[in-house]
Amino acid sequence: MKRIIVFAVVCLFSLGLVASANTGIATQDTKKSDAKAIQVLEKLIEAMGGRNTLQAVKDMTASGTMEMPSMGMEGSATLYTKKVNKFRMDIEIMGMSITQAFDGEVGWYTNPQTGAVEELSGEQMEDMKRQAIGDSAYLEPEKYGIVYTSKGQEKLEDKDYDVLLMSYADGYEVTMYIDAKTHLLYKTLSIAPNPMTGAEGEVESFSTDYKKISGMMTAHTITQFTDGEEFMIITLDDIKFDTGLDDSLFKME
Repeated sequence: MKRIIVFAVVCLFSLGLVASANTGIATQDTKKSDAKAIQVLEKLIEAMGGRNTLQAVKDMTASGTMEMPSMGMEGSATLYTKKVNKFRMDIEIMGMSITQAFDGEVGWYTNPQTGAVEELSGEQMEDMKRQAIGDSAYLEPEKYGIVYTSKGQEKLEDKDYDVLLMSYADGYEVTMYIDAKTHLLYKTLSIAPNPMTGAEGEVESFSTDYKKISGMMTAHTITQFTDGEEFMIITLDDIKFDTGLDDSLFKME
């Protein structure tokens, strides 16, 4: 059970929140995003609040509740992000306090089995680096070696969505479904280990209940499915920007 909770912490960083961090990833000069994909991205940026508004954000704090319906578990979660390349997630669940953070160079977490603070490595660390790019993945993808490819449109639940394949320089891929009418991100699809079996499978994250905060449209409900089964629901009830977060908040404790 505790292994599943640790996996859930990792999943939280890929839920489509408006993270305001950036990190360095090797550039990928041999490929470029296609013209249609760039057009869709520009509409997404405008729908989120506009390039100038997004670039002006220095930090974000988002808090709310976390549910795992299939396991009958509930808790609270708070995400902190800061430019450049810093983020932290604090979770309270089943009487445990779990933190996972990245200070721009070192990724770390509290082991719920021992209570010790440990440095992350391997694929978990690489995932943290990818997630730390935040909205700069839309604003300046070339800087981080990210390539977007248009896959046309698909219909989901009788609505049209522009589909983009997002390819990172390290080969990791995410398929994005962007509402063709609102131009906001609705769904992401990627491959990751199933928290119950450990085998790789599809991870779908749905971003809904968008509200405008400080001039930016942010999703307040994120629902995640693993291999078609509902795994986790995040409901955010408080999102704040530019509160002056200190760098020490992200350092390994």
